Amino acid sequence: MLMPAAVLVFIVLGAICVDFGAAYSAQRQLAGAAAAAANDVATQAIDLDRLYGTGEVRLLPDIAQRVAERSVAAKGLERFDAEVAAVEVNGAGVTVTVVGRAHYLFASAVPGGPEGADLRATAQVQAEESG
Repeated sequence: MLMPAAVLVFIVLGAICVDFGAAYSAQRQLAGAAAAAANDVATQAIDLDRLYGTGEVRLLPDIAQRVAERSVAAKGLERFDAEVAAVEVNGAGVTVTVVGRAHYLFASAVPGGPEGADLRATAQVQAEESG
């Protein structure tokens, strides 16, 4: 009599583990995409006129936004509905925030269960002159 109940409990616990594991994996992928986008911005959005004229490293905000969006789009995270939420340029530093949604596989099958989890990842990079 207890065996069917125990099997049901193990199936439910397994489903919860799969859903939370998928959400954790999605969070790590968004964090990687945010870090890659911040690195891309720090290398591609440098104001070269200022760098060559004064030696000061500065990032261009309008270019930074486009570079970050291109970088995140290239990661192929459409299944997470990933998009760049914010690109903040502060002199030679940049902070990129990426948001997305992890869609649950099993919890959405339960009436009233959540469809997924909203995720946010932020990465910060400081561009510096080498050498």
